Amino acid sequence: MATTQTKPLSLDSFLQQSYIDESPAWEYIDGEIRQKPMPQGQHSKLQYKLCETINQIVEPSTIAYALPELRCTFGGRSIVPDIAVFLWNRIPLTLDNEIANQFDSFPDWTIEILSPNQKPTKVIDNILHCLDCGCQLGWLIDPDERSIFVFQPHQSLKNYKIETAEKLPVLETIDLNLTVAEIFGWLKFCF
Repeated sequence: MATTQTKPLSLDSFLQQSYIDESPAWEYIDGEIRQKPMPQGQHSKLQYKLCETINQIVEPSTIAYALPELRCTFGGRSIVPDIAVFLWNRIPLTLDNEIANQFDSFPDWTIEILSPNQKPTKVIDNILHCLDCGCQLGWLIDPDERSIFVFQPHQSLKNYKIETAEKLPVLETIDLNLTVAEIFGWLKFCF
């Protein structure tokens, strides 16, 4: 993960920089500017399938919406979770009732997928920041370990492993039954 910073930059100044939405995106965390790692095959497949699966359940009932690589600016940071799930009534809209481009709030559910050689510490720090600001749920998906760490406010961190048939926690209003095995099963391609 690249970190580039020549002089201190405020959050407002960071948001004015043209490069911040290049791929991969840049984040502003505690005055530090970091570029996210470039997603690879497993990361991209899991990200796509999770968004698709969540949205198939929540969009028809206008419960929530899952967005990939969405810049969320709140609590002195500007981060880009791999997946940001917002409850429907918290999605910012334009005057024409279209989804807004700017999201100046925490997601209700943040999902991060570790990339190869990515250290989990900074990713966990972003998840904890989201929870501190009001987020209800965080997932950290580790493809190498085939496990998913679940973060919830005022609860102990829980690690769900592929051998566990236990249903993963989701937002209370979402009727979604997923296990770790199902999620990692999406990585297989059968011909």
